[in-house]
Amino acid sequence: MLSKSGVKHKLKYITGALLICLLLSAGICAFAKQDKADTISDGIHIGSVDVSGMTYDDALDAVNEYANSISGTAVNLNVGENKVSVTASELGFNCDTESIVKHALKLGKSGNIVKRYKERKDLETNGSVINLPLEFSDDAIRAVLEEKCRGFDVAAVDAGLTKTSSGFAVTEGSEGVSLDVDASVNAVKDYFAQGFNGTEADIDLVTVVTQPRAAGADLDKVGDLLGTATTSYKSSGAARSGNVQRGASLINGTLLYPGDEFSTYQVISPITIENGYFMAASYENGQVVESPGGGICQVSTTLYNAVLKSELEVTQRSNHSMIVTYVDPSKDAAIAGTYKDFKFVNNTEYPVYIEGITEGKTITFNIYGVETRDSSRSVEYVSETVSETEPTTQLRATSDNFGSISKTQSSHKGVVAQLWKIVYNNGVEQSREVVNHSTYSMSPTVISVGTANASPEALNELNAAIAANDEAAARAVIGKYAAAATTANEEAVSPDAAAEGVVTDPATAAEQTPAEGQQPAEQQQEQAQPEEQQPAEQQQGQPAQ
Repeated sequence: MLSKSGVKHKLKYITGALLICLLLSAGICAFAKQDKADTISDGIHIGSVDVSGMTYDDALDAVNEYANSISGTAVNLNVGENKVSVTASELGFNCDTESIVKHALKLGKSGNIVKRYKERKDLETNGSVINLPLEFSDDAIRAVLEEKCRGFDVAAVDAGLTKTSSGFAVTEGSEGVSLDVDASVNAVKDYFAQGFNGTEADIDLVTVVTQPRAAGADLDKVGDLLGTATTSYKSSGAARSGNVQRGASLINGTLLYPGDEFSTYQVISPITIENGYFMAASYENGQVVESPGGGICQVSTTLYNAVLKSELEVTQRSNHSMIVTYVDPSKDAAIAGTYKDFKFVNNTEYPVYIEGITEGKTITFNIYGVETRDSSRSVEYVSETVSETEPTTQLRATSDNFGSISKTQSSHKGVVAQLWKIVYNNGVEQSREVVNHSTYSMSPTVISVGTANASPEALNELNAAIAANDEAAARAVIGKYAAAATTANEEAVSPDAAAEGVVTDPATAAEQTPAEGQQPAEQQQEQAQPEEQQPAEQQQGQPAQ
């Protein structure tokens, strides 16, 4: 049986417990009355935004305003000592504010009333900060790096060679630095993933050091003459000669490392007047025309023969559409833009140096490298003509006066040829193989015949001769009707022109010799040494040689 003091103590305990229960019940009842599902619990922050007691819409507006402020935050991208400043939005910043506000709205709202009450009290006491889920686009980051940061790349400078009167001088190379885009994209993303709070950011991008090709020691070995070739352009005029010299100068000094491919067109282009070329004769669709760079094919042809003797790997070569005279058939290499290019690869283990020289109306290419071929071994390239097609004569009617007849295009023989590579060892043939097959089109002699002011009878007979491509018959018709044609032509000319003696006898017009200092058309075209021009249907913009 409890003593009076014990009873009093127990009553106090019960009274205290009841009081606590009553207070807790009162708090819970009050909480129950205030518990609203459409407002965010107290003590909750989204990022730096206090969203306590806010409705979903109010919280979403506040968080969106905060996210927008982050999108304009400056982000400094450091490329070595260089800095590029952009905004977070340029890096593809995005934030799913709706999802995070919905999540905040659910905190302290799950379970029974007691559980909710406890969670809410804990939020009020300790608070809760929800990190804003920031997202950045890989594509946007990469685009910024490529467009704004790659400009600080410094290319490695390869060691170089210069030909001097006493040999070769070596120029040492230098290291380069380039942006590692993939690694830098990850560096940017990692920075933002580590708690970006919307303040100005500084991010170091990733760079890599690039090494130059070939050390000076490798280039010191270059000096052996692997192959040489020379052709003459002594019959060329000043314009064509200038084009040959210009092309040779652009190629001179080229250094090719092992595995490098050389494109003649890429090195000598653009073939324009602005780039130092002149108008000269070229081949186009079986005819001789004037175009910038006429004669440039002699440059590629001479280089082709030097490459053959050096036994470098030819990867692209085309013959001319019509035969040329400065090399044997199948030893030419035409240039006509990218349609016809001459390319080759340095297939040796060492760098090779190309020297181009023009002097005394000759062009020479020397290819230097490191000679690894056996000294007892030698090669020879022999042109073989497989078949020939003799040129025909083609008569063409013109609007010139009846009686005029002249050669307006010289002929070219049609040729099918192939080039043999013959290998000798101590002068004894070891092997032979066909290097290329070449087909050159036949081009007819073109005779232009004037038909204007002819009588109907004369015109009928002359057209028949033209249709038959019979030059003798055409001349006979002209002779037959010469007197009548002369009278008709004189009547057609103005009195002043006749008084000045402009009218000539058409019967003798075809036999007139060229004016003093002027060459016959056939000789002019021979001197022109025309080169290949891209077919009209494949030309884009200015015709290429």
